[in-house]
Amino acid sequence: MSNEIVKYDPELNTIPLRKFTPVEMNLFFSIVSRMRDKGDETVRFSFDQLKELSAYKPTANNRFIDDIESTYQKILGLRFGRRSKDGLYREFFVMFTEFEINGHADDPYVDIKIYPKAIKLLNELESWVRYALSEFRDLKSSYAKTMFRLLKQFRTTGYAYFSVADFNELLDVPKSYKSSNINQSVLKPIKEELTPLFRGLTVRKKYGKGRGKPVIGYSFTWKSEKKNANDFSQGQFQDERQKLFNIQHNGELTEQEKWRAIDKVKGLTLGSTEKQALAVKQAEHDKKIRDQARKEALAE
Repeated sequence: MSNEIVKYDPELNTIPLRKFTPVEMNLFFSIVSRMRDKGDETVRFSFDQLKELSAYKPTANNRFIDDIESTYQKILGLRFGRRSKDGLYREFFVMFTEFEINGHADDPYVDIKIYPKAIKLLNELESWVRYALSEFRDLKSSYAKTMFRLLKQFRTTGYAYFSVADFNELLDVPKSYKSSNINQSVLKPIKEELTPLFRGLTVRKKYGKGRGKPVIGYSFTWKSEKKNANDFSQGQFQDERQKLFNIQHNGELTEQEKWRAIDKVKGLTLGSTEKQALAVKQAEHDKKIRDQARKEALAE
């Protein structure tokens, strides 16, 4: 299912997925990918189908059921709704009204039905966010997953800006995080994991005036996509080749960040590419020393 496409109304991107784990995000957007254009009908997912869609690793059904239930409990916490300009009219609703998990069936399944007022999020879309489910689910960091979705909303412009308040809310950044925490735990995985997918990705902080010049926002730029570009896989070899090209030709990443990004693309233990690169450099250095010594010996 490498060509499974996720497509939904941009409003869904404005809802912070608070406390969702990467596994729960994969399950949620796998469900979203198959609920599109189904109207208010109940959609059945077999356990095997949902596991394959979400690239779910644990195989025990009890654990899987627990993760599905946990995902739904967090979906219930998502705040969908609308309010009038004067604030006198307010309406709130959940995305799914039916969520039945049946692990006793010969072919265990999950039945899901969308709430009527949420149908517009997945049906008859006038504008949309679109991306490949496989690219999303292969990302490891929840911050990288969320930023991937947000940037895909601006795929044809190649530019997105988020105020600090919006950035922290949409990515569910802990309020206790200081600048150093955000650099290491939020921005670093975003750059390492998204550079392979967004050619020429750059991340810039915008500073405000006043004491200490506080960060007031973050801008992201990359090579924009054509409107008619598709998200289909070109095959594992070609996909990986393009990702490695994007890493190697990105002038923003440090050498160490490039090594880590390559490890993640290839599924290697972190540090593998660095170890290999340093070994090559050491071998080249040793050869240079030997060649110089040989040259000096011949000159005597």
